[in-house]
Amino acid sequence: MQIGFIGLGLMGRPLALHLARAGHHLHLWARRPASLEPFKDVAASAHVSAAAVAAHAEIVFTMVADAPDVEAVTLGENGIAEGAQRGLIVVDMSTIAPAAAQKIGAALAAKGIAFLDAPVSGGEVGAINAALTIMVGGDAEVFDKVKPLFDKMGKSATLIGAVGAGQVAKACNQILTGVGVAAVAEALNFARKSGVDAAKVREALLGGFAYSRILENHGQRMLDRNFKPGFKSWMHQKDLRIVMEEAHRLGLALPSSAATAQMFNAMVGSGLGEEDSVAMLKLLEHMSGQAQ
Repeated sequence: MQIGFIGLGLMGRPLALHLARAGHHLHLWARRPASLEPFKDVAASAHVSAAAVAAHAEIVFTMVADAPDVEAVTLGENGIAEGAQRGLIVVDMSTIAPAAAQKIGAALAAKGIAFLDAPVSGGEVGAINAALTIMVGGDAEVFDKVKPLFDKMGKSATLIGAVGAGQVAKACNQILTGVGVAAVAEALNFARKSGVDAAKVREALLGGFAYSRILENHGQRMLDRNFKPGFKSWMHQKDLRIVMEEAHRLGLALPSSAATAQMFNAMVGSGLGEEDSVAMLKLLEHMSGQAQ
């Protein structure tokens, strides 16, 4: 199959490589030529624009930073819509607001282009290991066509509902993971400030109702002080901004999300934006006077 992929960053690069290694021919466009380097040894063609990618592909995946970027590569000058063939499917795997996904999907539909919003959870490690959770909004028939490709990139792909529903599920995911990271960081910081071995505390908690994947995985990273980004703090800040904007639109109280969003604001403001979200521990240590 001829597949387009736009957005070859931390997450997009390994996903595109999975598709190439599954025997598909890739059509790529990137703002930075260096992003194309990993594709020299696979079946891939580089193009001068997103429109050129669309002209050669049956399905185009996008995975970029935020809604304005998605809109630019899909509907902007030299964007996907300008080069689209009849029957093209666009799959956006970025994390954007549900309303933005619906707007982009409607604009593409008006041009005869099918659209799925398909944000993911699992971070860079999940992308590298093809172990992502993929949350999808869109038409069931279109989803069925793309599902075999999703299966090459993740461990599960679930059709949630109409266009935008995938982004709602991702917002829920970011509430749980953001609040969870903050809670684990608070607990480990509390243990250390109390003069207790935080590693032993985590070991005990893993055996009880406090167990979570975040305590298991992210908690270990905090103990190891491994803040290398698998999911950068500024990205979680952006995702929780989407959550809070949606909460305002819906008139919805999300107190835990609001507090966590402020903590991520503080992380970015403190120069921790490029570090992993588990660097929340460093922020709390600094706030409690025990920074390492």
